[in-house]
Amino acid sequence: MAVVERENIGILNDKLTVKITKEDYLPAFDKKLKEYSKTANIPGFRKGMVPSGMIKKMYGPSIFNDEVLRTVEKELFSYLNTEKPDIFAQPLPLSSDIRMDMNNPSDFNFDFEIGLKPVFEMPDFAKAKLTLNKVEVTQEMLEEEADRLQMKAGKMTEPEIIDNDNNVLNLLFTESDEDGNPVEGGIKKENSVLLKYFTPSLQKELMGKKSGDHLVFQLNKTFDGDKLEMMLHDLGLDPHDKNAGEKYFRLDIEKLGLVEKREMNEDFFNEVYPGKEIKSEEAFKEILKGEIEKYWSAQSANQLHDQIYHFLVDETKMEFPEKFLKRWLQTSGEKPKTEEEAESEFPGFSNQLKWTLISDKLAVDNRLDVSQEEIREYMKNEVSRYFGQMNLGENMDWLDGYVDRMMKDEKQLEATYRKASAEKLFNWLVSQVEPVEKTVTPDELNAMQHHHHH
Repeated sequence: MAVVERENIGILNDKLTVKITKEDYLPAFDKKLKEYSKTANIPGFRKGMVPSGMIKKMYGPSIFNDEVLRTVEKELFSYLNTEKPDIFAQPLPLSSDIRMDMNNPSDFNFDFEIGLKPVFEMPDFAKAKLTLNKVEVTQEMLEEEADRLQMKAGKMTEPEIIDNDNNVLNLLFTESDEDGNPVEGGIKKENSVLLKYFTPSLQKELMGKKSGDHLVFQLNKTFDGDKLEMMLHDLGLDPHDKNAGEKYFRLDIEKLGLVEKREMNEDFFNEVYPGKEIKSEEAFKEILKGEIEKYWSAQSANQLHDQIYHFLVDETKMEFPEKFLKRWLQTSGEKPKTEEEAESEFPGFSNQLKWTLISDKLAVDNRLDVSQEEIREYMKNEVSRYFGQMNLGENMDWLDGYVDRMMKDEKQLEATYRKASAEKLFNWLVSQVEPVEKTVTPDELNAMQHHHHH
């Protein structure tokens, strides 16, 4: 009679030993051999007339091994189904040198290890110090965005001379000495630069110049701050290398361009917001302001979610069966990983695991499961948002059929389920907290956003 014994071998790490006797697998082995003799096709013998000794010799060893392993697996999974230990992943076989010989059937012991999920307490949410960082949309931001849209929709002209800080200069950069003689094997690259990206003194020097003119300059005297970094990067130089900025370049003006800003008129309004029938600049800016506010309020919400995520992950104390999980990391993927790879991936992996356990517990404890109907609704909204930008008119009858097809695609279903669950969880979490509100600039909020990862 088969038995499974369990013993603890480390933190949240147990060993299961499946012990089987020959009575557990021999009947099945004999039955399989008989089936084979009936169906085997062997040249020189009629079907079903192959001597059983011959069948046993040819197929016996592999049938024997299969039956032993099948019996072990059946016992292992029946134990897990009955006892229901809360485990990570599947049991991992512990290496053992088991010789199986069909001519000498015996009792076998197979060892497996399991990693157990930790029991943990949630931190006190009332202690979370959270801030809702809000961006107020200023008149200046509104004008800047309207200006950007006018430029984007504008048409490019080719002026004779440089006379405007919106001039686009098509330039050939050639690395040179301070007299403008090309450096052998130096950098040579074409680039388009807006006049207003140059330092004020160089902008003055460039005014009135035309195609065919050239000048020689040092990079760090031509561009400032982030513009210098961008330029160095474009030229294939290291933006953090102090010496790179001291290189000289000869600049040849190859062509000039100027984007003529679009006029604020109905054509322009309807191009930016099709189907909204905007008649006046005020109405246009009203809608634009709403869009900018919507964008920043979504960014604020994301940043608050990020604080909540970090509070929960940092403040929840949790132990893991590390040895088991590292071994699992090595063997579970498409291709095996080395011990070093598993070691270096473990911190990120365990943080993710921690978040999964926390969010699962929150979802179960607060009944935040996502129904099929909610998944469907979520998909519908995503599709409408996606196609909404294309202005497909009022008739949306096709949408239901489209979503029906998406619901049948398991990958889509799984991805949408994950997104919808995360959204539901965070909406619930936000409803449980009272963050302090604080007004910040777009730059400040962007700087906070750089590590958002749940």
